[in-house]
Amino acid sequence: MKAGDDSLNPPGVFATTHWSVVFKAGETQSPQHTEALRSVCENYWYPLYAYARRRGRSPEDAQDLTQEFFRRLLQNNFLDRADQSQGRFRTFLLSAFEHLLSNEQAHANRLKRGGGRALASLNEETAEGRYRIEPADQLTPERAYERHWALGLLDAARHRLREEYAAPEKQAIYQQLERYLSGSRDEGGYAQAAEKLGMSEAAVKVGVHRLRRRYGELLRAEIRQTVGSPAEVEEELRHLFSALRS
Repeated sequence: MKAGDDSLNPPGVFATTHWSVVFKAGETQSPQHTEALRSVCENYWYPLYAYARRRGRSPEDAQDLTQEFFRRLLQNNFLDRADQSQGRFRTFLLSAFEHLLSNEQAHANRLKRGGGRALASLNEETAEGRYRIEPADQLTPERAYERHWALGLLDAARHRLREEYAAPEKQAIYQQLERYLSGSRDEGGYAQAAEKLGMSEAAVKVGVHRLRRRYGELLRAEIRQTVGSPAEVEEELRHLFSALRS
């Protein structure tokens, strides 16, 4: 269910955008589409959970509201008013979630813990444990949401990159070079990694360059799924990095 660029998807993988996955949530029961929708839910439940907590909701309420929100993604009419061309996927999700929060009392009888069809694994202990270890800051709920959204995209891109290096002959290279993805060089520089890999320092430098380049490609592929057009990718990338610096 990755970006529309099929070159970034191995054969058999459901290639699409987050927008199209959610638009068609009520139109298909295919295993591929269900898995794609499940991935959307699992990738983005935590930014919404953290948003609800920042808005003063209890852990239990935040979990219930987030679960209910994603349950509604399965409904045929949930996205009748959504327009992919009018904004970012992250903006749409937050707006729709805010609508649920503002109307929760009217739908209180539907917020049954454990009820409905759950796509995301929202374990309360895991969710709240993750929330409690966050650094204390003064970010607004909206800024915190964007920061978690950005971190989620980085994690997704890194996960895909790790999968590309899953072959036994590549695992050692990835394990040694992953630390350089952020652009930093630890004590010992490339020489230490070169010694462990049995490579020249020049070869390690080339390997790091290729790893970073591929990481950037995969990150842009993740972002491309969440914007209305390819032209918006770089703007969204800059916005998300700005959110990380907040």
